[in-house]
Amino acid sequence: MQCLRCGRTFSPGSVDYVCPCRPNLGSDLGHLDAVYDYDAIVAMRNDRAGPFQGSRAKPLSSRSSYAGRTIERWWPLLPVRPDSLPPLPVGDTPLLRADRLAETLGLQNLFLKDDGRNPSGSFKDRASAVAVARARETGREVVATASTGNAAAALAAMSAAAAHSSVIFVPRSAPQAKIAQLLVYGSRVLAVDGTYDDAFDLCVRACGEFGWYNRNTGYNPYMTEGKKTVSFEIAAQLAEAGDIARPDGKPGDHPFFIAPDSVFVSVGDGSIIGGVYKGFWELHTLGWTERVPRIFGIQSTASAAIHNAWRDGLEAPQPVVAETAADSISVNAPRDATKALRAVRESDGAYLLVDDEAILQAILPLARLGGVFAEPAGATAFAGLQLAQSRGVLEPEETVVVISTGSGLKDVPAAMRIAGEPTVIPPTLDAVAEKMKF
Repeated sequence: MQCLRCGRTFSPGSVDYVCPCRPNLGSDLGHLDAVYDYDAIVAMRNDRAGPFQGSRAKPLSSRSSYAGRTIERWWPLLPVRPDSLPPLPVGDTPLLRADRLAETLGLQNLFLKDDGRNPSGSFKDRASAVAVARARETGREVVATASTGNAAAALAAMSAAAAHSSVIFVPRSAPQAKIAQLLVYGSRVLAVDGTYDDAFDLCVRACGEFGWYNRNTGYNPYMTEGKKTVSFEIAAQLAEAGDIARPDGKPGDHPFFIAPDSVFVSVGDGSIIGGVYKGFWELHTLGWTERVPRIFGIQSTASAAIHNAWRDGLEAPQPVVAETAADSISVNAPRDATKALRAVRESDGAYLLVDDEAILQAILPLARLGGVFAEPAGATAFAGLQLAQSRGVLEPEETVVVISTGSGLKDVPAAMRIAGEPTVIPPTLDAVAEKMKF
């Protein structure tokens, strides 16, 4: 592990969460980054199954029938043993070619990565699977997290599958659909009378007091390692698609991976975008892609702390009062800002702001033209793409990926606000004909 602020390195297991150089709560933490022996990984045998398959006699957990396609597939670049991961099919979510959406935006190669298809309905399953694995490997009987809903639901699901105890801190304002998931999975749920940030700080203190394993986003460095697997999948799925035209017309990239040109990601605490960048950076470092894509972080105008820090050239964001309807990215003091800022600055990307109305309106074309029902935070990335295109940021021939981080079933009231109500009719064919204008 290496601190991104002071550069100090730590051996595995010698520190759990943050560097002592900045141990306090808030945005300006001593964030740690996992470092691997990339030369050893490059030396692994590449065969027809891919760089990570067939590299040893039993490379994956034999107990899981999903091992060939889930995040276990990427075991050489994970900080946990494959057999410690919960027995649920996390990852391998579809990368959907969205030609009708692309046509409306003047793009030729647009793809939607639908991470709402994960077991609990969100991207956060990737990190929570790693959290439960780390808790098991370090002998912690309870794993806890603070969340507005998605990370909590993911942890509850992974803990239930692994027969592991979990404690969840949520703000009282969290959507009821998300809280219901936690209770159904059997987690102990503590609704904090305060904000997400209040719940976060209380979770940190409770874990320290009671010896629980802390899964908190932006505090536990191993969460980035789970989230980066989405980038491995995107690059592998683009290679499998086999129909991506490169702008220069030249062949390139590893035969198992093709990096897109641009990726759009919604941003709250900053952990997801940090993981997306790291995954693509590792593929490039390993020599398996020619580039790291430009990464665009999209925030709501009502929760813009990381955007503001990027705009102002700061190393740590100033807290804001977040009031966005996209609850999954509503954060006052982002905890993983260091990695989030690095992702955009080092990939030559940008942060963009969209208002809540644009976020809600983006739900409709995603569903009607792309077939993806996204919650507001999931639709935020697409709203950002719409804004980028209106400003002429992208070239038509670019390969663009939008990551939808959560299912629309997570926040049905938000969808109903812009979708409207069904038409009520009497049970007659005449009524059908009248309303359908036959």
